[in-house]
Amino acid sequence: MPNKPDFIIIGSMKSATSSLYQQLSIQDGIFMCSPKEPNFFSDDNNYRNGIAWYEDLFRHSRRTDICGEASTHYTKLPTYPHTIERMRDHLKKVKLLYVLRNPIDRLISHYIHEWSQGVITCNIDKAINNHRELIEYSYYNRQIEPYLSAYGRDSILLLSFDRLKYHPQAEFERVCRFIGYEKHPKWAVDLPPSNVSRDRVKRFPFYDVLIESPFARGIRRTLVPKSWRARIKRHLTMQQRPQPSNDSVQKLETLFNQDLHLLGHKLGLPDLNCSNFSRLTSEAPLEWVRHDD
Repeated sequence: MPNKPDFIIIGSMKSATSSLYQQLSIQDGIFMCSPKEPNFFSDDNNYRNGIAWYEDLFRHSRRTDICGEASTHYTKLPTYPHTIERMRDHLKKVKLLYVLRNPIDRLISHYIHEWSQGVITCNIDKAINNHRELIEYSYYNRQIEPYLSAYGRDSILLLSFDRLKYHPQAEFERVCRFIGYEKHPKWAVDLPPSNVSRDRVKRFPFYDVLIESPFARGIRRTLVPKSWRARIKRHLTMQQRPQPSNDSVQKLETLFNQDLHLLGHKLGLPDLNCSNFSRLTSEAPLEWVRHDD
């Protein structure tokens, strides 16, 4: 019988999904595919590989394992418009996990990520105006609504970035109960955070050869003093977290609060907005409210 995921972490980007992936991968009885983000249903080139390619990612799982993957491209509308229809074609039933973070904080981390990749080279205020995806991916209600229509509320668990940060064990237990994990999960506190924006090194020509290759890494550690390596890394990383101007913040709050109002209605948090986002989403587990609609 072909292997397919029982659950997918679908987003949101820069909201601790890498850390959640790592924590799930070390639990006995949970199998997380590699690579972390196959992006099968979203990316056209990957989808052309065919469903057999995707299923092969889970070939090393045991029959009793709960299988999962984590592709934040799955909640990047409108960049990847065919994701959900493709997913529905191949996965009639699947559990979905979506992590919510203050939308402005998420946008800032997203900006740093794209800056480190060389995709964005301007300051953050210009980027907000010129790179629409920074805003689009923080429209949480807009990103999650198509999944609600396709799979229903019972198939989607919303998580809080702040609860994962400050109450990781309790939030992790919610995740594991939701995906049907019957053993006692344990959040590994000694596992360092993964894919942290502030640690990202800006890419440059021959980056993969000079930075990522094991040979180059060995040469650096052997021949280059640690103080020099630290100085070079500081030069290639963003030393201060960028802050949008007051005008940009006001613009973002106006845009995001409209979207958060719609999401808050579904969660029984009608006053949800950027200013109270972290407090409201961290106070209690996020649960869907049933409406007669």
